[in-house]
Amino acid sequence: MASFHVADASEYLAITGWGIDDVKLAKKAWVFVGQKCKKFSISPENYEFEVHAMSAEKLPFILPAVFTIGPKITATSDEESDRKDLEAQLLLYAKLIAPLHTSRSHVHELVKGIIEGETRVLAAELTMEEIFKGTKSFKMKVFEQVQLELNQFGLFIYNANVKQLVDVPGHEYFSYLGQKTQQDAANQARVDVAEARMKGEVGAKERDGLTKQNAAKVDAETKVLSVRQQGQGLKEEAKVKAEVQVFENAREADIAAAKAELAMKKAGWDRQAKVAEVEAAKAVAIREAELQMEVERKNAMRQTEKLKAEQLSKATVQYDTQVQESNALFYSRQKAAEAALFEQTKVAEARKAQAGAKFFEEKMCEDAKLYAKQQEAESLALVGKAKTEYVASMLNALGGNYHALRDYLMIDGGMYAEMARVNAGAVSGMQPKISIWSNGDGAGAGQAAPAGGALQQMAGLYKMLPPLLSTVHEQTGMLPPAWMGKLPEDGAAN
Repeated sequence: MASFHVADASEYLAITGWGIDDVKLAKKAWVFVGQKCKKFSISPENYEFEVHAMSAEKLPFILPAVFTIGPKITATSDEESDRKDLEAQLLLYAKLIAPLHTSRSHVHELVKGIIEGETRVLAAELTMEEIFKGTKSFKMKVFEQVQLELNQFGLFIYNANVKQLVDVPGHEYFSYLGQKTQQDAANQARVDVAEARMKGEVGAKERDGLTKQNAAKVDAETKVLSVRQQGQGLKEEAKVKAEVQVFENAREADIAAAKAELAMKKAGWDRQAKVAEVEAAKAVAIREAELQMEVERKNAMRQTEKLKAEQLSKATVQYDTQVQESNALFYSRQKAAEAALFEQTKVAEARKAQAGAKFFEEKMCEDAKLYAKQQEAESLALVGKAKTEYVASMLNALGGNYHALRDYLMIDGGMYAEMARVNAGAVSGMQPKISIWSNGDGAGAGQAAPAGGALQQMAGLYKMLPPLLSTVHEQTGMLPPAWMGKLPEDGAAN
């Protein structure tokens, strides 16, 4: 007798017995006397569970996972070796897993045991931070290791979904980490607000400096226009004064530039010194916090081992208590250190911003002064150039006669009138006495003395002495010596 059996689309027939060495797989087949046929499903199933694992720091956590697992039914390629490998996998599944489907708990426990074992082994080699940041790579490693173990049962992982890591009750690592992230975001927001305020103050100072520069520029241009209108009345002496003033302005500009450069270097040195001091202090504080954290961790581990050796029944409770206290103490100290570091950092940044604003304000002020002096020097140079062109045009109009030009400039400038005024002021209030005498020889000023008239000339000289001595006496009060003679009492010349 024989019967014909047909499997559904998601099923296979496993035939054993007479004429079959091991197990025969088929979708449809005749089953003869002495043979036994069993249908088994090849549909993948979802296995959902929570894996309890522990990281390299001995921090426990829960890894929720959902795996879709079933027998492999398609070959990777059309090669003969791949088809044989697929048949071998289906045979393994039919022999080892298909009979257990009557009791699904056995398959679930089998898969769970493999996944938990591989997950715990991998988690023990990684820190909590590596697991949390590298969730994708951690998932792939778990997937590869679990698939390697499931191959011996003919099972294939169609999909693996590892959910977010969850804290074990009593070990709130991820909640503390979330609080730290929120606090860091709030601190960064405060930093952004402070930077925006600093930019606003610096922009206001820049606008003020530009306003002062423009005002100084307008004043300089006004002075230049005024000087140009009065240029025709200035003299050669103004040119010399302009050159002296230009030299003095240049010297003052050099001195101001040197002072500004020195102030910039001092500010830079002070800023570097203060930043170095703050960084050194913060580095020491951070290192102290790290060492204190390590000491607390070592103390907690030592205390845990001691308690395990002394009282095994109370080890779990005391260990949890110590861990919680250590975490709380570490978290409080860490937050205190971070708050102190943030406060000192903000103070340093505020001082740096104040120093930069003060330096920028001083630099703008010095630039405005230098620009005003440059404009004044340029105006004086333009005045000198105008004078030079004026004198050159006058000299050209006078045919190159320098003496005529000099006389014209002196007359046009009122120099002769000024000299007369000064001389009049010098003799103002004086009562000069003027004496006029003649030797009475009757010869004109342009006539020559007659030949052989030496005696006559001597006579004329003697005739001139009395009035000369009388004039000296009247004007100075001095009398001639006795050997020269005596003046008449009435002071008249004979």
